[in-house]
Amino acid sequence: MGKGCINVTKYFLFLFNLLFFVFGALIMAFGLWVLMDNQSFIAVLQESSNTLKVAAYILIAVGSLSMAMGFFGCIGAIYEIRCLLGLYFTCLLLILIAQVTAGVLIYFQRDLLKQEMSNIVKGMLINYTGQNRTTEHTWDYVQRTMKCCGWTGPGNWSENVSIRNSSQNLYPCSCRNETLPGVEVRESGLCESLTTELPVYQKGCISSVEGWLLDNCGVILGICVGVAVVELLGMILSICLCRNVVQEDYTKVPKY
Repeated sequence: MGKGCINVTKYFLFLFNLLFFVFGALIMAFGLWVLMDNQSFIAVLQESSNTLKVAAYILIAVGSLSMAMGFFGCIGAIYEIRCLLGLYFTCLLLILIAQVTAGVLIYFQRDLLKQEMSNIVKGMLINYTGQNRTTEHTWDYVQRTMKCCGWTGPGNWSENVSIRNSSQNLYPCSCRNETLPGVEVRESGLCESLTTELPVYQKGCISSVEGWLLDNCGVILGICVGVAVVELLGMILSICLCRNVVQEDYTKVPKY
């Protein structure tokens, strides 16, 4: 390979590593969002599910590693350091294998994850008190913004401990359908209905929540596919540059 081709390969590899660094930062940022978010449905799952917490930590670790590999790949490409290029190729291969394995596991475990999500929400509805808890306020926010009530329907709230043990006709305030007649309009907690017909939404939140998760999964999938493409290109360019660095080093050895 000529000197001009080597330079082109070197700078293309630098560019791909820069993109790899940016994608790694996005993955790490998403992991931090899952871990720290308290305003979306993720917060309901995150407090009750160890699986989601572990997944968030894995995303942060993968993102951090991707950023580190992007940095070392840039250094190895610019200065043509053979050991860094070889290490970079090996780590990219391992990361790609891990990503494919994780994707396959998530795909085949999707029914189990859906069931776990359903159990988490129903358990939260049973123990809901309306106090200052992150998960409860998050669920109130979900019901208000998505205009739904309960998981599969408002009937899920009949299993709530506070509602079942009360002599009053209580319902969750965040389920309040403002188009129906009633007196109280509060954002959280339990409200009392003066009639036997509760002024609540009749649609369950399961379809809206699943749609929201699918929309966000599309964004995640797009980022992961982008990272995988950059990884493959980086692997090809790094191995080509590594081989030609060795060839050029041999040509520089004095001949007697």
